[in-house]
Amino acid sequence: MFSPTALRPRYAKWLIATGLFLMLSGCVDKPNTLERVKEDGVLRVVTRNSPATYFQDRSGETGFEYELVKRFADDLGVELKIETADNLDDLFNQIGKPNGPVLAAAGLVSSEQRKKQVRFSRSYLEVTPQIIYRNGQSRPTDAGDLVGKKIMVLKGSTHAEQLAELKQKYPGIQYEESDAVEVVDLLRMVDEGQIDLTLVDSNEVAMNQVYFTNIRVAFDLGDARSQSWAVAAGEDNSLLNEINSYLDKVQKNGTLQRLKDRYYGHVDVLGYMGATTFAQHLQQRLPKYEQHFKAYAKKEKVDWRLLAAIGYQESLWQPAVTSKTGVRGLMMLTQNTAQAMGVSNRLDPKQSIMGGAKYLAYMKDQLDESIQEPDRTWFALAAYNVGSGHLDDARKLAAKEGLNPDKWLDVKKILPRLSQKQWYSKTRYGYARGGEPVHFVANIRRYYDILTWVTQPQLEGDQVAEGNLHVPGIDKSKPAQEPAPL
Repeated sequence: MFSPTALRPRYAKWLIATGLFLMLSGCVDKPNTLERVKEDGVLRVVTRNSPATYFQDRSGETGFEYELVKRFADDLGVELKIETADNLDDLFNQIGKPNGPVLAAAGLVSSEQRKKQVRFSRSYLEVTPQIIYRNGQSRPTDAGDLVGKKIMVLKGSTHAEQLAELKQKYPGIQYEESDAVEVVDLLRMVDEGQIDLTLVDSNEVAMNQVYFTNIRVAFDLGDARSQSWAVAAGEDNSLLNEINSYLDKVQKNGTLQRLKDRYYGHVDVLGYMGATTFAQHLQQRLPKYEQHFKAYAKKEKVDWRLLAAIGYQESLWQPAVTSKTGVRGLMMLTQNTAQAMGVSNRLDPKQSIMGGAKYLAYMKDQLDESIQEPDRTWFALAAYNVGSGHLDDARKLAAKEGLNPDKWLDVKKILPRLSQKQWYSKTRYGYARGGEPVHFVANIRRYYDILTWVTQPQLEGDQVAEGNLHVPGIDKSKPAQEPAPL
């Protein structure tokens, strides 16, 4: 047998070895947030269920924030999992919880109070807080005019913080904070006269103006502010640094601008009066032709709402119009185009829509295979307006300028040059009113976006309402009298 004395050195060595192992084990660094996201293969994001952030339509998940953060997840090579918060307080409380969302992408503006809870990324969108009132009511012109008004804002929002500061100077200002509504609800309540005023950001107004035709901007309350994403507080900068790099990249490559144009360009293109008129025509004119748009769009494998948007841009959905240049009908077809598409009577709305659908599909088929969606659709629209020859000229000029001839964002910068001799003299097809297709495409994109949103409630009966999704809507009641044709 071994004596106790002989065992002591071995026991001591074992203790030392075990201690060293435990010390070394304790020194192993835990994975940082970015590493955990990549190891798990999932980016968990919390957001708001609203038109400007995240919602679901017949095509699936969409929204400005969703599209931006989805691209970020794709860049990381991970799956995106979206969670929605019931209100802003709940949203901030969720960030950084164990196995919870690591990022909030919800149109957030930083404030001193919020900086105590989270850290913010670089800015990706500038917005301005705006006081909204109902058309026909007395327009407030400054903060003093808010006294005595019925005002509601989102609970926990920076707008509530702004009003709290104003109340110190104007004690008569009274306002309600609600966590049972979203911005779209606040705008609807002003539109319907349930409240006098609200305070929302300019991008939300731009997105929703066309759905609520009675709302108006009274004045800007303060300077423009930056929207950012938010991550948990602490010293782990791994995810935040990656986010900032990504936002820099999408700023430089044009992705961010394309998303801004798509979601927030309505007012820039339509204006308030245009938005009001379009909303009326949605109710009064579109129902007469909707079945034809759907039938021929299905036949030609194009989106019926895109086809309807072209019809509105061309004729305001009026079948008997004729332009100074001789194009006629609801889809404003030339005589040659009508004959080529099998249209015998351009003033017959059914035939006109049929011809427009065939012509759009033809224009898209003629494009180079290198042009991918969604640019392919925008190029097809431009060709529908200006002709494929002039479009090819613009693409070649774009390539010579070091731009991408397969990207609409680049080519639309070049198209207006086709009306300048120094440029069109170098092209095969010569002069063209190159600015027109740029405006043509921009307008149709706005109308298409609006049609897409307005038709969401038609999803499988009451599916949207039952799903508790906030979606825009317009007043479905028929106006007393249709205005004279424009």
